[in-house]
Amino acid sequence: QVQLVESGGRLVQAGGSLRLSCAASGLTFSNYHMGWFRQAPGKERVFVAAISTSGGNTVTSDTVKGRFTISRDNAKNTAYLQMNSLKPEDTAVYYCAAKSVYSSTWRDVGPGSYDYWGQGTQVTVSS
Repeated sequence: QVQLVESGGRLVQAGGSLRLSCAASGLTFSNYHMGWFRQAPGKERVFVAAISTSGGNTVTSDTVKGRFTISRDNAKNTAYLQMNSLKPEDTAVYYCAAKSVYSSTWRDVGPGSYDYWGQGTQVTVSS
């Protein structure tokens, strides 16, 4: 049974930093591209960042480029999202997602391209 468990979300002041973690189990982690998405209240889920199986390729949305960094540790079966210079508009539930190398390329950032999702972690940025 595949499980993705996010952690690290909390209330933080604008300008602060957070690191989200996504612990994966029940899959061969090194065979899965990983992604982070977020969903604000009343809005659709949107892409934040993605990373290839080896970690050698990443892509980040223009909205967070230069502030957020995705990474992974295949030895720990964990993906991370480092978030710096947080803004109130970054407030959302953050979800990690995984997709097999056989499902889609890491460049495909559509949420429908992902096979598995975590339950989400709340990030709230106060002004």
